[in-house]
Amino acid sequence: MAKSNGREPAAKKPDDAAKPPVVREPAPPAAAKRGASTSVQGAALAGRPWRESHLAMVRRARRINRELAEVYPYAHPELDFENPFQLLVATVLSAQTTDLRVNQTTPALFARYPTPEDLAAAPPEELEELIRPTGFFRAKARSLLGLSAALRDRFDGEVPGKLDDLVSLPGVGRKTAFVVLGNAFGVPGLTVDTHFGRLVRRWKWTEETDPVKVEAAVAAIFPKKDWTMLSHRVIFHGRRICHSRKPACGACPIAALCPSYGEGETDPEKAKKLLKYEKGGLPGQRLKPPPDYPGPSAPGPGTR
Repeated sequence: MAKSNGREPAAKKPDDAAKPPVVREPAPPAAAKRGASTSVQGAALAGRPWRESHLAMVRRARRINRELAEVYPYAHPELDFENPFQLLVATVLSAQTTDLRVNQTTPALFARYPTPEDLAAAPPEELEELIRPTGFFRAKARSLLGLSAALRDRFDGEVPGKLDDLVSLPGVGRKTAFVVLGNAFGVPGLTVDTHFGRLVRRWKWTEETDPVKVEAAVAAIFPKKDWTMLSHRVIFHGRRICHSRKPACGACPIAALCPSYGEGETDPEKAKKLLKYEKGGLPGQRLKPPPDYPGPSAPGPGTR
């Protein structure tokens, strides 16, 4: 028989049921279902100054990418194209207009001028009239004629698969080059358009406004292999939910990770009315969307 040491047995700790409930700041239903942390959203709601270590920001950024991959598993370039030349032309035309307007314009353009050699020889007035619906048609016509002639004369009528060669073409900058590289050649790149720049600043990944500096800042956060799909997901989110003037915060599936939560409509029902394209039950921008695209295709040429 063991001897007693004269001490009273230690009192048992109360179980979890006896603990007082933990009060958490509210999160939108979509974010709560995904089990995301409410600390970032809570800071935004309370208007507290945003402080975060670089490591914490990187972890949050990568989590946002993972969340967006679940929200938009079908993310893709929203320009219709069948080859690198068509994608290059469509991307040049997409400046200062919607992808839908470009997709409604390019069928007739490519039917008339299917190759760089054909387009390089196009009468300027005729080309301008074909691309007039995309806006800035005179400047875009000059770019298309110039890049087509360069492809014909310098690259044997083929679109090059290198960044330096692409940006040497008239009217082709880094954004256009990375669209072509990532989606026609499988070369990773970040497409820093207005949507991408706006969202990464809202998410506090960077404060830079220059596209090249934004590209460098975001490239340092993610592995190179993620760059192309990250671009698609961010742009999809910017077009569908996180709008420029009135983001649909109350319907945003990553609201709990967003330090800018509350800039837009937070009421879930009101926010749902702001959703666009397939998220709002509306057609997308492509006339010929990928097979896994969940929404209806866009209206054809001649439809406004």
